[in-house]
Amino acid sequence: MSSPTATTSSSEFSIRAIIAPLMAVIVGMIMVILDSTVVNVALAKFQTEFDATINTVQWTFTGYTLALSAVIPLAGWMTDKFGSKRIFLITIALFTIGSVLCGAAQTVEQLIAFRVIQGLGGGMVMPIGMAIIFRLAPQEKRGSVMGMLGIPMLLAPALGPILSGWLIEAVSWHWIFLINLPIGIVGMIVGIKYLPNFEQNKAPALDIIGMILAPIAFASLAYGVSEGGRTSWTADNTLTGLIVGGIALLLFIIVELRHKQPLLELRVFRSSDFTRGTLLVWIVQIALFGAMILMPVFLQNIRHYSPLETGVIMLPQAIGSMLFMPIGGRLFDKIGARPLALVGLTLVGGAMFMLHTINVDTKLIMIIVPLFMIGSGMGLSMMSLNTHVLNSAPRHLVSRVTPLTTAAQQVVTSFAVAGLTGYMTTRVTDHMTAGGNPIDSAVNAYSDTFMLSFGLTVFGILFSLLLRKPKPQKDIAGAEQVDPAMMMGH
Repeated sequence: MSSPTATTSSSEFSIRAIIAPLMAVIVGMIMVILDSTVVNVALAKFQTEFDATINTVQWTFTGYTLALSAVIPLAGWMTDKFGSKRIFLITIALFTIGSVLCGAAQTVEQLIAFRVIQGLGGGMVMPIGMAIIFRLAPQEKRGSVMGMLGIPMLLAPALGPILSGWLIEAVSWHWIFLINLPIGIVGMIVGIKYLPNFEQNKAPALDIIGMILAPIAFASLAYGVSEGGRTSWTADNTLTGLIVGGIALLLFIIVELRHKQPLLELRVFRSSDFTRGTLLVWIVQIALFGAMILMPVFLQNIRHYSPLETGVIMLPQAIGSMLFMPIGGRLFDKIGARPLALVGLTLVGGAMFMLHTINVDTKLIMIIVPLFMIGSGMGLSMMSLNTHVLNSAPRHLVSRVTPLTTAAQQVVTSFAVAGLTGYMTTRVTDHMTAGGNPIDSAVNAYSDTFMLSFGLTVFGILFSLLLRKPKPQKDIAGAEQVDPAMMMGH
């Protein structure tokens, strides 16, 4: 059966033509994203259920993201070897199995281990799904199509905290994972029926050394960052993690740059537009994701809201994203990423500054408003920046670039969560040492962490001024790449 490809001209292009495969991809992505958002609200519950510290419990998130990053680099090779449709369906099946195991966990150590298995199953869903949709849409319509992809995807962040809170209170925390079983089954059925069968590229020899070095580098660095924030940057565990991770990362970069067909195509960083866009995405992620993890914990541990109430309070953030992401997608096709990044990051920065004044007596509206601002800023900037990054890469490398960008973002997210939770823990100790009571010390530590996120956002605003419309890209050998859709249009 012939399948739709990216060679469809803009004159022939219709959103209806890709609705079915778009929905197949969305169902799979929702499942993976939903699992991250439901866990955010459940962290405080895990602390009490397993009698564990926040630094231990946050590894249910960090371990998951590290596992994602470990397998994401394989997405390009696996797609070339077995086809994007087959691998997409297999990863959904593995993720569903991992979810069931998480629901059966009896200790926090088991939960972390099963979250790793879950991450190994779901790691390829996002890059393969984005590559499928990216190949189906012509270049001049990508912003709109990626914006459409973002709207239903944001149902997961919107519904995740509320669903998690309700399940924890009405049933048990186990069901925040078991809920993935019916979603996974639906994803498999829709994917089997509607996902296109793209032509397969000839799979290169597997980069075994790169495959070994990548997870060692990423996991060791995340561990070192976590230990440094939690205890001391000069502690033996911290230094070991950072040194091992740093050496492995350096070796990984050398191997990938010398390999003719590397696991991750790092040579794409020769594009200055790609590099600028990628660095800005990382900065935004570091500022945002730590705050997104910490806010639900603050609402439950400091303000004593229930998990369900916490989910409802977090809802305005997802609503803001849902409202502004389609606007950002349409505007991206007309004005590019820089204006959207400037406006979006300004909203996020203002919200972080407001949150740094938060305390036990802060009115609820002064929490809801900045959460809505954060969501609105994310909606305007994040998908636009991601589309900008993909547009900056050589077209023939899209199936290789989406694993690279997704892997890097997962690693940066794990660093952000580990680093900011560790920083907050250190600040609690510092305030306690200075003579503060436990509640005031905790509140001040949250304030310090939000202020750090504000500083990162300000840096991101300044950095976004360097963005520009990507130039026509060249392949690795130097020949300019011509978009097939453009050729069809002439």
